[in-house]
Amino acid sequence: MKELHLPKEALLFSADATAMYTNIDTKLGVNAIKAFLLDHINDLPPNFPVNLILQVLTIIMDNNIFSFSDSYWLQLSGTAMGTPVACTYAMMSFGHFENKEILPKFHNNLFYYKRYIDDILGIWIPPTHNKTATWNRFKQTLNSWGSLKWIVEDPSNRTQFLDLDLHIKGSSIQTETYQKSMNLYLYIPPLSAHPSSCLKGLISGELRRYWIQNHPLHFQEILASFLQRLIDRGHTLNSLIPLVLQAANKLDHRSSLLPVHPNNKMENLYIHWLHHPNGLQRSDIRQSYDKILKPFLPFDKMQIAVSRPRNLRDILVKAKLTPSKKTNIETIFVPQNQI
Repeated sequence: MKELHLPKEALLFSADATAMYTNIDTKLGVNAIKAFLLDHINDLPPNFPVNLILQVLTIIMDNNIFSFSDSYWLQLSGTAMGTPVACTYAMMSFGHFENKEILPKFHNNLFYYKRYIDDILGIWIPPTHNKTATWNRFKQTLNSWGSLKWIVEDPSNRTQFLDLDLHIKGSSIQTETYQKSMNLYLYIPPLSAHPSSCLKGLISGELRRYWIQNHPLHFQEILASFLQRLIDRGHTLNSLIPLVLQAANKLDHRSSLLPVHPNNKMENLYIHWLHHPNGLQRSDIRQSYDKILKPFLPFDKMQIAVSRPRNLRDILVKAKLTPSKKTNIETIFVPQNQI
């Protein structure tokens, strides 16, 4: 967006969906996926199972079971929450409506239009006449897809989108990091059982994000606030300074802002390890690998993926229903001709 050259009448706007997933009617959503697949049938592999995909999708949306306390419930409407398909289904179904209705009708007014799941960012070009009526018609069209509704911000020179505060300056867009006033900044405390690499990664990622999104002067201000919030969580300045300097050394604006693409020809060995503060550490695993296994294995590189152990949330909050050994598919899904 920073590279766009805006016309002088351009204005920014954003929109936020109201409970997007639960407000997508199943019949409307599945029909949208069907229309999308049929429109792109020539781009799909030969014999792509369109009907099977739609049947499976309908089963998932109509048979989502979730638990509350010691009871189980069947979700009656909306996108099946907690399923891997939910995000893709929501994005594609409304995306088909955008491509068929919104973009063709308002292509003269939408200089820029992007949506990230349930958040829209756009650049609006008002018409010479009927400015208010055209904008109202755009909002009505946006809100005409089933029961899904959007809270639309009126066009202006400034807007907030995700973690960005955007404003128009001349013919370009300037950005700053947007932080909500109610954010508690509950960063990892120093006594946490997380691997030390988590804090290192947090600092490195935040510094890079702040550097990309802000003017150098504002970068200094937001960096100072970030460090103060870490200190408020129990960290000391002496322990943070080496990590900040290490992250800052990577901020070469001539190269570090570009995405890093790994060499696909490299053969990597990935080791998944459950972290414990008093258990085997990354350095121990790496030393053992280099000393014992590396000479005999055909890998160019070894990477260790560390995950945390189960916590109270994992134990108390159920994310899936585990069927008993006696349960079979016939007891879960009843054929329609038997209902």
